[in-house]
Amino acid sequence: MEYVRAFVVGGLLCAIGQIFIDVTKLTPARILVGYVVGGVILSAVGIYAPLVEFAGGGATVPLSGFGHLLAEGVKESVREKGLLGVMSGGISAASAGITAAMFFGLIAALICRPNAK
Repeated sequence: MEYVRAFVVGGLLCAIGQIFIDVTKLTPARILVGYVVGGVILSAVGIYAPLVEFAGGGATVPLSGFGHLLAEGVKESVREKGLLGVMSGGISAASAGITAAMFFGLIAALICRPNAK
């Protein structure tokens, strides 16, 4: 049942993004930034954490999950370091994911031959 919940919630988040692409004139980059900011806002008001508990990977894998991770990192760092934690908490919490994205992006760029325009 855990996989079904993750599939439904993750699919719903992706379907909402596709609807934004199809219906609005927003660029995909703006929609992706909106997802990250939305994840931060929903995490700040306490809505995203129960969604993560319910859906697991279906809520943490999309970009809204990255926003949630940033917000949770800031909250934890502020508890430990005070106001200085605002500047370092989000990046510290997301450092493994950011590093993995950069590493695998480099590997893909070395393997594939991109066409420069």
